[in-house]
Amino acid sequence: MTIIVDHISRQFGSFKAVDEVSLEIKTGSLVALLGPSGSGKSTLLRLIAGLEKPDRGKIWIGDEDATYKSVQKRGIGFVFQHYALFKHLTVRQNIAFGLNIRQVLKPRTKARVEELLQLVQMQGLGDRYPSQLSGGQRQRVALARALAVEPRVLLLDEPFGALDAKVRKDLRAWLRHLHNEVNVTTVFVTHDQEEAMEVSDEIVVMNKGKIEQIGKPAEIYDQPATPFVMSFIGPVNVLHGSSHLFHNNGFDRANPQIFVRPHDVVVATQASEPSTSAKVSRLINLGWEVQAELTLDDGQVVNAVLPREHFNELDLKSQQQVYLKLKDAKAFPVYAMS
Repeated sequence: MTIIVDHISRQFGSFKAVDEVSLEIKTGSLVALLGPSGSGKSTLLRLIAGLEKPDRGKIWIGDEDATYKSVQKRGIGFVFQHYALFKHLTVRQNIAFGLNIRQVLKPRTKARVEELLQLVQMQGLGDRYPSQLSGGQRQRVALARALAVEPRVLLLDEPFGALDAKVRKDLRAWLRHLHNEVNVTTVFVTHDQEEAMEVSDEIVVMNKGKIEQIGKPAEIYDQPATPFVMSFIGPVNVLHGSSHLFHNNGFDRANPQIFVRPHDVVVATQASEPSTSAKVSRLINLGWEVQAELTLDDGQVVNAVLPREHFNELDLKSQQQVYLKLKDAKAFPVYAMS
C-alpha cells in the first residue's frame, strides 16, 4: 500500500515539528524515519497514523485521502516503544484483541492467533502474561497484535528503543525477516543510524522538521546530500580550512570545511607526496580494529580507524609522528555541528 505525504505541516505553539514535508513510501517497502530528538520523525509517523492532525497538507494511503480519517478507518497497525500490552491478558488474548473488537468468528481468530505465534517465534508461550516475558518477547507480541488485523500499513515508533543492545541487534534481523514474510508497507522511527542502515530499504533523514535526504542506505552513507546527513550517518571528522590537509588533498582553501570518515584517513609512518604530518595522541583498542586520535600541527584532531592487521604492520605508538592522506573527503559550506 503506497503512502503519499503531500506538503504536510504540524506546529505546536511556535514550534514547527513537521515543516512542509513531502514523501512517497512505496508499496511493500520498509522505510526508516531517522533523525535526532526533535527532528519531527515521530510526529510525522503519528500524522500518518491519524494520531495527530496536520495544520496543512494531505496524506494519501493507497488511492484514498486519509488526511482526516480516524485511526480505525486507515487500516493501520501501530507498535509503540513500550509495547502497550494489556497486563491482565495472556499472549494469545493480547494478539486476539483487535480481532475480537471486530467480532471475527472464534475459529478464524484462533487460527490467526496460532499462525502469528508461529510467525513471531512464540510457540508454546501463548498462555503466559506480559510480566512473564522478556522485553524482546513482549515486543514480538506487540508486533503480532498489530499484524493480527491484517493492516494495510504497519507503523513502528522506536520499536526497539527500550531494549538492551544485544536484544536490539537480534530483533533487527528478525524484523527484516518478518517483513519479507508479511510484505506489508512498513514505516519505523529510529534515532539509531546502524538500525536504519541494517533494516530498511530506504532511509528518510529528518532534521528540524524537514527532510534532509531520502535514499537507500548505501546512497545515504556514500553520497550524503548535506553536511548534516554526513555527520549524522556514522562517525566523521570535520576539518577547517587552516589545515594543510586541504591543500595537500586537492581542496581549495576557499572551502571552509571538509568532512571525512575515520576509515577514509590513510595513516603511514613514512612521508610521501602529498601527505600531512600528525602526532599520535591516543590509541583505542576496539578488538577487531584500532581507533587512532591524531593531532595535526595546527592542533586539530583527526580520528582514524585502522583494521587490526594494518595497525600491527604500522606498529604505532603514542606520540609517534605519522603522515596522513584522505580518501573520499567531501567539502560543504560552513556548518555548525550540534
